[in-house]
Amino acid sequence: MNHPELDIQAIIRQLEDTRAVLIDDSLQSKESRATVMLDQQSVGRLSRMDALQGQAMAKAGEDRRQLLLRRIEAALARIGREEFGECIECGEWISAKRLQGDPTVLKCIDCAE
Repeated sequence: MNHPELDIQAIIRQLEDTRAVLIDDSLQSKESRATVMLDQQSVGRLSRMDALQGQAMAKAGEDRRQLLLRRIEAALARIGREEFGECIECGEWISAKRLQGDPTVLKCIDCAE
């Protein structure tokens, strides 16, 4: 049984909306994660370093997005299995307020500490 104190349909909408935003952000940042190709003759060393740093930051942002997408998919799978809201460690219900803040959490506050 999914968490009895939550509107599961609202949680599903929240997760799906967040997933859509993350996928859109990922597509929009694709170019900034691409290999940096600069002509050393026309672009200075510092400009190349700036471009490489920008690329590294874009890749780190994409890594965070992909992690959150996996967490969202896992939360949706738990809903489908009727296990949403159960702490994976102790089996007790995770606080409804905690789940509303982040529906991808896996543990109650006691087990998370």
